[in-house]
Amino acid sequence: MSDAPRSLDDMLTNPNGMSEEEVHRLRCEKVLGTTAVLLHQEGDAKAAELAVMLAELVTLDLEYSGQDWGVDFYDAYLEVEPHLVPQFTEENRNRIWGVMRAATRRDKFEIKEDLGVRPILPSVGLDWRNQLKAASGSRPTNQARRVRVEPQHPMEDGLYFTNKWEHNVYQVLKEHQARLPENQTIGIMPLVAVRVPRHTFEPDFLITYRGRAGVIEVDGPHHEGSKRASNDHSRSRLLIKAGVEWVDRLDVRDTTAKAEVERFVSDFVSRLGSR
Repeated sequence: MSDAPRSLDDMLTNPNGMSEEEVHRLRCEKVLGTTAVLLHQEGDAKAAELAVMLAELVTLDLEYSGQDWGVDFYDAYLEVEPHLVPQFTEENRNRIWGVMRAATRRDKFEIKEDLGVRPILPSVGLDWRNQLKAASGSRPTNQARRVRVEPQHPMEDGLYFTNKWEHNVYQVLKEHQARLPENQTIGIMPLVAVRVPRHTFEPDFLITYRGRAGVIEVDGPHHEGSKRASNDHSRSRLLIKAGVEWVDRLDVRDTTAKAEVERFVSDFVSRLGSR
């Protein structure tokens, strides 16, 4: 029996007891993914930039709006962090919308005109007041992903992390930092935005040491596959061309074992300091 993952088409054709919410999420993911791939295949720089934006910054929501001549129509909304909304100009939305309609050509529904963009609403807990106070702090934060008050995002030392694996890496980095003399310490900057030509990246960690800068990326399972790996290598090359000395990637499956993370961090800092 093949261990190859099922395609989204297969999963939507045979939902196998999935809830309506899960089917809806998969449908949105299929439309967004097909749109991004079609854009990338168009080959020009602008299309490639839009494809990366969809892959890294966007989730999609489809809202049923009615039926005409036996065809279901949906309103489509790109959902992004509030500070990223201005990047989706009318010109960009129109191009994405045109490709998105092509992406649903084989499906039994169509996307209406006027592709929408709306900010992601935070999911707050009962302690949102304390979270907001902690997020504000006594000094402003310059983290690229901005202040997050959702309870599912880890926080330590006034810094925010996308997930528990990044948080695990941060804790090991901080322990390594504590062992170094103060005049030879490392700087640890999670989720700092970096602008290079035609792209804005948010590396998981920017590390400074002995006058050099390096980047650590904590890769999840979605980084598997030749196409994603190629995108990761292209991103690394752009960062190196922009002056980053060293880029290394840590598989998320290794972050569950602290000893593995400690070896990775020690090797990373040693390489950064000797380059």
